Amino acid sequence: MIRTEISLFLKNAPGELAKLSALFAEAGINIDAITIQDASSYVQELFKARGKSLNRIASAASYNSMRKDSAEFALIRMLPADGKINAAIDLLSRNDFIFDMLPVIALELSNQPGALAEVTAKFGEAGININYVYGSVSSPEEKCLFIFSPEDIDLAAKIFA
Repeated sequence: MIRTEISLFLKNAPGELAKLSALFAEAGINIDAITIQDASSYVQELFKARGKSLNRIASAASYNSMRKDSAEFALIRMLPADGKINAAIDLLSRNDFIFDMLPVIALELSNQPGALAEVTAKFGEAGININYVYGSVSSPEEKCLFIFSPEDIDLAAKIFA
């Protein structure tokens, strides 16, 4: 199922995630899935990519600036509850967050060995690269929710329709 993921940078400081999640709670918007990554990791990956290809993605000054600035922020990816994306967008806009939206594939998987392998094999057989994935499990008896960011969202949507 195609859902809309919201990505934003949040100050990497104690209490910032609490403030963001409290805003969502006060607005009655549940967060179905969330992942947080130190933004400096992203910048380090840019450095590694440059090192392998020897092609500069940005100027040296830009890299140094990004490396310094990125340590102060975290990259948040979240999936607001189904049907609440517009409310989440309005909430973030009213509170001056800078964010981006991206269509992703959200799938409920059986909580058993091989379930993830079966789904990811379908991506591979269709020749679709997965940019990133995150998921969660609440108990052995319940289904898992996994979020996939495929390179070809349209093809992936056809596979998992």
